[in-house]
Amino acid sequence: MANLPRNIIFLIADSLRYDTVYEQGIGLPYVEKTATSFTEARSAGCWTLPATSSMFTGLVPHEHGATSQSRSIHKDIPTLASQMQAAGYKTYQVTANVATTHIFGLDRGFDDVRRIWKHVPPKFNTLQKFIVLMGKPRLRAKLMSKDVLVQKMTEDIESAKTWLQQTYEDIFDQARTIIEENEAKGEKSFIFLNMMETHFPYHIAPTFKTSTPGMINKVKEIKAMFQMINQTFLTREKDPISDKMKPILKNRQYLAWKDMAPSVNSFCQEMHENTGNLVVFGSDHGETFGEDNWMYHFSNVTDGGNKVPMFWMSHEDNQPKVIDTPVSVRHIYNSFMKTIGQETNGPSMLHDPERSLPVMSSYWYNNRGKTLDKYKFNQICLALGKDRFKLRNDEWFQAPFAQGGKEPEFTSLGKGTNPIHELSLPEETKKESLKKIKDFEAFSSKVGFDAKPHKEIK
Repeated sequence: MANLPRNIIFLIADSLRYDTVYEQGIGLPYVEKTATSFTEARSAGCWTLPATSSMFTGLVPHEHGATSQSRSIHKDIPTLASQMQAAGYKTYQVTANVATTHIFGLDRGFDDVRRIWKHVPPKFNTLQKFIVLMGKPRLRAKLMSKDVLVQKMTEDIESAKTWLQQTYEDIFDQARTIIEENEAKGEKSFIFLNMMETHFPYHIAPTFKTSTPGMINKVKEIKAMFQMINQTFLTREKDPISDKMKPILKNRQYLAWKDMAPSVNSFCQEMHENTGNLVVFGSDHGETFGEDNWMYHFSNVTDGGNKVPMFWMSHEDNQPKVIDTPVSVRHIYNSFMKTIGQETNGPSMLHDPERSLPVMSSYWYNNRGKTLDKYKFNQICLALGKDRFKLRNDEWFQAPFAQGGKEPEFTSLGKGTNPIHELSLPEETKKESLKKIKDFEAFSSKVGFDAKPHKEIK
């Protein structure tokens, strides 16, 4: 067996789009010169819970069970962290996203979960906090409840720190401390890091600020952000966010990435040059800013929402490599397993990318009971060859891969015809594709339209 990594550092920039990294010239010099880069990697889910659950299990959402309609990984499925424990690693999660913690069970297998909002002082003012908290219905309800004055602030309200200020340097410091302490004891570390700067509201400064000049424009930008996070487009016939505002929102993620990219590159270099460390950097899922008529990231299967950057910096060499084969980021799980000598039946996006089938799925989001009927559908999308094939409401659609940040329109192939049967595919790929579709439809039917949050579906 090959030498095991001394430490494994797995960094995720939440919601970071592929084109945000590649299309505007804000690269990662050290990372790109030493890593295996994946140019056609796609997440299995379009928001943190299903996407991260897929990376933690190697499974698609309808297999692990964590979706916007079911909300939890099946308890009998081993996780990446528990497998690392079995291989002798001390396991840590340092996160700025409450969705990766015990709320949905993504803490399973970690010896220690450090919620960064517990470790940093607030840097924002009262007005900034009020604006962001009042923009989220769940938190707004808590603030307006009668007993809030006599109870401590709930944890998800406290976690709003990460919506209001940058914390990535604090996360890096936590990782450094963990490694230093464990190496002093002769112990190996597996550390999963989640950074929220590229997640809504996209931190373009140390604390929350708008990106447009002039008071009128600032008000319009804040209003559009309110509409985006609350997904009010799901409840209205006309999209409340103007076409002029969508590029401004998209540019916020670019500005956030531009600000933090040098630090990410330096941290990856520092960790990787610490001899014997494996460092992986990427994104859990992307974001949508109007592509395919979607705003925000809960229910889409667009390339904007699923295509992600991913870099693997080996613990054994510094030789750069590019993998252009379409792969599923869920198979990063199998890549880790093979690297630490653990048995796995699934393909590895690193070791045998040609066997990795990109499957994306989404489950409609019940927006306080007001979601319009036209948005009440689940969908599955497969990347096959140079095209994507999407199924929703028994109707198939086809579109090429997105290029240059532009999302091609999906063309209807009609109902009653399954294009998978017509494609010239390897028999293994065709068989797996048809099974994924069948199982997705069965799971989708089982969760139904009225599935309650946190209900485990089996």
